[in-house]
Amino acid sequence: MKTCLILEDVLETRLWLKHIIEDTFDDCHITLAASLAEARVLIANLKHDLVLLDLGLPDGHGLDLLGDIRQASPDALIVVATVAGDDASIVKALSAGVQGYLLKDHEPAIISAQLRQVAMGVPALSPTIANRIMRHFQATAPIMPNVALTNREHEVLDLIGLGLRNAEVARDLNIAESTVSGYIKTIYAKLGISSRAEAAVYARQVRGK
Repeated sequence: MKTCLILEDVLETRLWLKHIIEDTFDDCHITLAASLAEARVLIANLKHDLVLLDLGLPDGHGLDLLGDIRQASPDALIVVATVAGDDASIVKALSAGVQGYLLKDHEPAIISAQLRQVAMGVPALSPTIANRIMRHFQATAPIMPNVALTNREHEVLDLIGLGLRNAEVARDLNIAESTVSGYIKTIYAKLGISSRAEAAVYARQVRGK
């Protein structure tokens, strides 16, 4: 990540997120905005690799900026960083196509790990949100079809299904974290899923057979 925009109206939180980005990505140029109006000026004048969006802002809703971002920086990764953990906000953001939804009440280390995950192409959800989605799928999802995963892919699926993060999976399997990310993207593509919650449901169904 070479350039990052943080859209957050609370100064203390804006600086807190800035420190997390600085600790997560080396030499990342960070721009800061406290409103949609400020963000639109920054977006128009600089391409961004990563955008952190708050939802409730003085002059509108953070998702109102998605069109501007995609027009100016089509490859930008967009991550919601908010305190809004209600189902309506989550569904609206994920349906709009953001790459991550993170709650700001988590420790910086957790948020940093999730952002690294997004940078490697793996969608990121705060653990509490992922668990909620997993419970929903456990209650309502149909049995997923059996597909041909390799033995290693099954191992990775089992571990992420248990809630392990990429670094923990890499350590357990003695492989690189980037290799784990590659396996996860392949697993998602084969299963037609897009979240760890869905992966956990599938892993549970496979173990139950």
